[in-house]
Amino acid sequence: MLNISKKSASCFVNFSRLQQITNIQAEIYQKNLEIELLRLEKDTADVVHPFFLAQKCHTLQSMSNHLEAVLKEKRSLRQRLMKPICQENLPIEAIYHRYMVHLLELAVNFIEKLETHLETIRNIPHLDANLKNMSKALAKMDILVTETEELAENILKWWEQQREVSSCIPKILTEENYLHKHDIIMPPLSFNSKVPVQTINAK
Repeated sequence: MLNISKKSASCFVNFSRLQQITNIQAEIYQKNLEIELLRLEKDTADVVHPFFLAQKCHTLQSMSNHLEAVLKEKRSLRQRLMKPICQENLPIEAIYHRYMVHLLELAVNFIEKLETHLETIRNIPHLDANLKNMSKALAKMDILVTETEELAENILKWWEQQREVSSCIPKILTEENYLHKHDIIMPPLSFNSKVPVQTINAK
């Protein structure tokens, strides 16, 4: 009871808290050091880790074997390179066949449009001149459209006049028949003369 009821001094309480804070800071520093070590190990894992080193050794070994085979077949390879490649098939694994089909379609489309693309690239420096020529051509086309509309109106007017003339022809023929029937002679008149028409009865 005496031990429970006794009060500890405030200075000792603060000292214990300071000790706890120091211990926590030391633990945080230790954890930060471990995190830095883990990060360093992660960054240098491909250099120092045995698994990655084994992969690199295997890759280097396969590359050296390939170079050794190339050096052994140097003469035959040189002869093959001197020959033109034709009527030969490249071995492609089955899983890549669909991609090759798509690639061939793209290649065919590109070859078909290659001339058009090259012509477009050649015309890029002359683009301003082509635009000016196009503007001039459009202006000439507008003028031609206007002249065509005027010509169409003139043709319609002429056609209306011809219809009126053709409708008057039967009347003129009827009058000429009547005059001929009654022996009425019409003297020839010039277009500028204003002489009145004289009718002469032969009887």
